[in-house]
Amino acid sequence: MLQELLSLNIFGFFLIFARVGATFMLLPGFSAAFVSFPIRLQMALAISFLLAPVLMDSLPVLPATPAELGLLFLGESTVGILLGVLSRIIMGALQTMGTLTAYFSSLANAFIQDPIAEQQSSLFAGFLSTMGLLLIFATGMHHLMLKALVDSYSLFAPGEALPFTDFSYLVARRVMDSFRLGVMLVSPLMITGITYYIGLGLLGRLMPQLPVFFFGLPIQITMQIAVLMMTLSTAMMVFLSRFEDAFSGFLVP
Repeated sequence: MLQELLSLNIFGFFLIFARVGATFMLLPGFSAAFVSFPIRLQMALAISFLLAPVLMDSLPVLPATPAELGLLFLGESTVGILLGVLSRIIMGALQTMGTLTAYFSSLANAFIQDPIAEQQSSLFAGFLSTMGLLLIFATGMHHLMLKALVDSYSLFAPGEALPFTDFSYLVARRVMDSFRLGVMLVSPLMITGITYYIGLGLLGRLMPQLPVFFFGLPIQITMQIAVLMMTLSTAMMVFLSRFEDAFSGFLVP
């Protein structure tokens, strides 16, 4: 009896860890390169240990064959990867905003190592991604990601067939929403930049001997930074609101 109970608890723990570990592998902030692997592993193990007593009764029985066991763990990892990918897609809105901001301010070639995207990004994209992640943790919205992970067991029960068609539609929809959000957030700078380009072009046509690009570039950079300073707080508030809405669908009332 004790041996059966022990084997069941070990199986249930690792089944929970499959979903939790896959999610922590991709969640913004938790999966960043500056967070060491042992810390991420310990956090995933700790959350799995806390969830095990709550979810143990809802877990399926130990499969009889290794193939069924592998499919079960693969399904749990798929759900965890889905949650992590969706959070990454939402953060991509700030990458879109930063890239377009750098383009309209003529700083598209100024690259830095973005710690959030873990690749080289434009100066503004790295700044906005870091600020967005900071605000997520400062406002406690990282708890929303963890709560969505816990409530996902009510939406996608372990052992049941996964709606892969709905998953693909959801990911495609989130990519579209993320790009649209990024363009919407950068729209003040986009309008300012296009208007400035039109004025600069007219000035160049009216005064061909005037070195337009000589004095136009510093004004353009200063103007775009000023517009970004005026609209940054509103843009971050809109982003946090959309970030919350994106995870609200996984929360159980």
